[in-house]
Order: sequence, then C-alpha cells, then structure tokens
Amino acid sequence: MPDTTTAPGIDIDAVAHWLATLRIDCAPPLRLRRIGQGYSNLTYRLTDAGGRAWVLRRPPLGQLVNSAHDVVREARIMAALADTGVPAPRILGIATDSEIADVPVVLMEFVDGLIVDTMEVAETLTPEGRHRIATALPGTLARIHAVDLARTGLADLASHTPYARRQLKRWAGQWDLTKTRESAAVDALTRRLSAAIPEQREISLVHGDFHLRNLITAPETGRVTAVLDWELSTLGDPLADMGSLLTYWPEPGEPSVGVFEASTLEGFPDRAEMARLYLAATGRDPAALRYWHAFGLWKLAIIAEGVRRRALHDPHNESAAGTPTLAHIDGLVHKAGEIADSAGI
Repeated sequence: MPDTTTAPGIDIDAVAHWLATLRIDCAPPLRLRRIGQGYSNLTYRLTDAGGRAWVLRRPPLGQLVNSAHDVVREARIMAALADTGVPAPRILGIATDSEIADVPVVLMEFVDGLIVDTMEVAETLTPEGRHRIATALPGTLARIHAVDLARTGLADLASHTPYARRQLKRWAGQWDLTKTRESAAVDALTRRLSAAIPEQREISLVHGDFHLRNLITAPETGRVTAVLDWELSTLGDPLADMGSLLTYWPEPGEPSVGVFEASTLEGFPDRAEMARLYLAATGRDPAALRYWHAFGLWKLAIIAEGVRRRALHDPHNESAAGTPTLAHIDGLVHKAGEIADSAGI
C-alpha cells in the first residue's frame, strides 16, 4: 500500500501539531501507510521527511459495538507494561481531540523487525530461523502471564470471576445464535467442557490474541521484540492463552479452517514441543493446558460455524480463504474430543 497524506477520519496537519505538543521532532510533510493484516483497529505507519517513523492506531471505520476496539484501553495496558520485561511498543501519546481525528487515536513507537504474517514471509526463512522464532513464543507468553497486576495498576482491568465459566457461557451462546444445523458432537463437547472446568489457581493478564502474526521478531536471533494487538486483553486463566496458541498452531494434515498454516513448514516445532517449553518456564498443569487446547478447538469450530452461516446468508460475506465446510468444522470438534480424551475430560 503506498504512502499517503490522508487517512479516513485523520487530519494529518493536526497530527503534526500534536507531535509538536508532545515535543517529538518531525519534519513535514508527514505521510501514512496502512500496515498489518488485521481487520479490527486500523494501524498506520507514520513517517516524516527525515525518515523517522511512528505508529498511529485508531478504531475501525463505521459504528462500533459497545467497548470493542477501545484503543485507549489498549494503550493503557501497553503503557503499564513499560518496565515489566514484556516486549511491547512504547506509548507516546493518546489523542481524544476531535480536531485530530473523529475517534481516539494512539501514537506509539515504531518497532522495526520481522513480522511473519504471510506464508510468503514464512517460506523465506530457513528451518533454523523458523525454529528460533517459534521457540521464543512460549517464553514471551510466560512473561506476559508473570506481570504483577497490582504493581502495574492492571488489577481492575476486568472481572476476577472464574474465567472458564464466563468463556463457556459466551461461546455456547454464540453457537446457539449462529449454528447452521444441529450437532450432537458439539453439544456433547460443550457438556464435557462445562463439567470438567479445571480449578483456576491464579488470575493473570491474558493477551487474548497471542499468535505468530501479532509479534515482531529480530531476524538474526528470532527474539520477540514486540507483542502487538492488545485490544482483547483481559484478566483470566493464563493457560487459556497457551491453549489458544496451540489451537492456532496446526500440524501437517490437520483441518485449519482459515488458520495461518506457517507452523506446518519445516523447522517450526510441533505443539508438544511448544507446550513443553511453556510448561517448563511456568510449572503450570499439563492436564489443565490440554483442557484449554480442547476449549480453543471448540471455540474455533463455533467461530467457523458463524463464518459459514454468514456466507450462506449472503455470498458477499465469503472470505478470501473460502467458507469452512461442515467436514472441516466437524474435524475441529473431533480433534477437540481427542484432546479432551487425553486430558481425562
């Protein structure tokens, strides 16, 4: 996408004035370029005539739902992580002035590095390079889960009620709203997950969307230099994050239903190795992690069913990846059942 001096709802001249009030040197003209693969909050690389770069982030266009896409809340979380050892871009400013944009806008530092967000990027890496990047993920996630909520001021970020029950209620309700058919297998798995909720021994910061595409890494070492997209962060069971990472870490021959398939390439470790690294770093319960892996697959099946329903209702809603088939969705449920069996659920 080419650089531009305009972006929907953003006054570039007002942004230049804003940077001046923040005492950030910049040489006009400023230019914007949309970056990232996401379809939620909009992210732009902001550059000046001197080659300096920053990042602007704003909510998506159109009417927003409730507190979704709250970039101010997201910025609060990222700012709180500044001295925790969790790699996150530094927040430079938050603007709620309508003269700058029609919605709140966050300015943060630009972190240069490698984002493995397409298969083309993943395929350019050597197997050794892929392995270095992948094996950095569990330790980074462990650091997120070790954040001191009281010291960072994040203890009031979300409810402290049992996380699994909240999530089960939400996604079971979503299934009822979006299912295209009855499924005894989904209903049975829902009952199994509801009856076997592991004890929640702790409440931690949960990223909520931790996967390969939301990370910046150092090309030479594979070290994670920045974790991006904190808008879904909440407080809950830390194993839910790792279970989600395993869910979005397909292995060769498995149904992916639109999941990014980079992990099937040579060099990326399998899920067992990823789980071992995380559990070794945290000492958490392997059986509870298997529960959250099964939960993640169940949730993904429900999401895929919703995608299928929208596409059936209106073909214009079909994504570029195509519509999930019933066989793919049922394959996810079957795999979740296998994981549940291994956990004694």
